[in-house]
Amino acid sequence: MVVANPLILREGDPPRLVELRRPVADALAAAGVVQVALTDRPGWWEVTPGTQIGVVSVAGLQVVIEPKIDISRLVFLMGYARRPDFWCDNWAQLDADADLPEALADAFVRLAKRALEQGLLKGYVTVDETSAVLRGRVREADQLRRRWGRSIPLEVRYDEFTVDIAENQVLLAAVKQLLRTPGVGVRHRAGLQRLRLQLADVTAPGRDCARVSWVASRLNARYVPALELAELVLAGRSFEQRVGDLVVSGYLVNMATIFEDFVTVALREAFKPLGGRSRLQYRTHLDEAEAVPVRPDFVWSDAGVPRVVVDAKYKAEKPSGFPQADLYQMLAYCTVLGLPIGHLVYAKGNEDARAHVVRRSGVRIVTHALDLDVEPAELLATMSELVDAMVLSTEPEPFVAG
Repeated sequence: MVVANPLILREGDPPRLVELRRPVADALAAAGVVQVALTDRPGWWEVTPGTQIGVVSVAGLQVVIEPKIDISRLVFLMGYARRPDFWCDNWAQLDADADLPEALADAFVRLAKRALEQGLLKGYVTVDETSAVLRGRVREADQLRRRWGRSIPLEVRYDEFTVDIAENQVLLAAVKQLLRTPGVGVRHRAGLQRLRLQLADVTAPGRDCARVSWVASRLNARYVPALELAELVLAGRSFEQRVGDLVVSGYLVNMATIFEDFVTVALREAFKPLGGRSRLQYRTHLDEAEAVPVRPDFVWSDAGVPRVVVDAKYKAEKPSGFPQADLYQMLAYCTVLGLPIGHLVYAKGNEDARAHVVRRSGVRIVTHALDLDVEPAELLATMSELVDAMVLSTEPEPFVAG
C-alpha cells in the first residue's frame, strides 16, 4: 500500500500499517506526533496515533490526526475551559468536515473580519522612551541613574492613543500562527493575509514571548468573539523543527489536556451553587515530612474541610508494570485527604464506569464515564448531575453520561 497524501489518522485508533521512507518515519517519531515502529517488511511501519490531534507536514507528506468527537464539540471543550461564561453556547459555527487548523482558520477569518469592519480598536498605552523634548512626565529615578544630572536627553513616560494594543496584538499573533500552520488552505490564507495588512501598524508578540493579556469590556465587545477564538488558536502547539535533513512543521493540540482542563473547570462551575471552595491542582503532600508533593486535579472543600476529590483522565494511565496506576494514585489522594471516596472521570469509550472498594482501607474509588459527543448544554447538565452524585450520595453508584 502506498500512502496517500494526506495520511489521515484518528486519535486513539490502533496501529496502522503504512509505507514510509525511513527519514520520514524517523522525523514523525522524533517530533512526537505519532508512535512509529518498524515491521518485518522493509519500508513498512506501524503508525499509532496518540492523544494529539491536528496536522503535521514533512517532506511533502501531510499527516492529519482527527479527533474522535466533532470539531465543534472539541472547540467548545477548549473554549469553556478558558472562559466558561462566554462559551456556554456553541456560537463558533465550525465546519464539521474540516480538519482542526482549517476549521479554526475558517471561523477566525470570519469573526476577525467582523470585528475589524468598523476599523481597528484603539486604546491608551503607556510608553517609556528616551526623548530630546519633554513629553508626558520625566521618569526622575531613571533620569538620575542614566544621565547623571544632564538635562537632555530625557527619560519620559506618556500615554499614547494607538492601535498597538493587546487586543490587536492577539489577533495578529493568531493570524501569523495560522499562516505558519500546514493544513490551512489557499482560500483562508488569502483572508489571513488581508487581516495581516489591516494589522500592519500592530506589533506582534514574539513566538517565545509571554502572551499578552486582555480583559473583556464594553469598549472591546465587538472584538471578543474573535479574541476568544484567537486564544484557542494560540493555545495549540505550532512548531517547526529539523530532524536530519527534513523539516517537520505542524499544529497540534493534546486531547488529554483539553479533557482535563474542561472537566476541572466544569466541576468548579457546577459546584458554585453549593458554596464551599473549589481548588484546581490542589497542592498537598503524601508524607509527614512534606518531601513528596501530590496534586489532585480537583478538590472541593466545605467549611475548610476537603469533601470531594477528583482526578480527570482522558484515558487510563497504564505505565509498564502499573496497569492500574490511576487507582493507586487516587488511593493516595484519599488517604492524604482523609476521604472515604475518590472519583476518577474518564472520557466515555476509553474506560468503563465502575466502583472499586480497596481492601482493609474502606476507601471506595468510583470511575465515571463522560460522553463528550453530545450538545454543550447536555454536557454541562451532565456535569451538574455528576456533582450531585458526588455530594449527595455517600456511596455513589458509577455514573455513565448519556
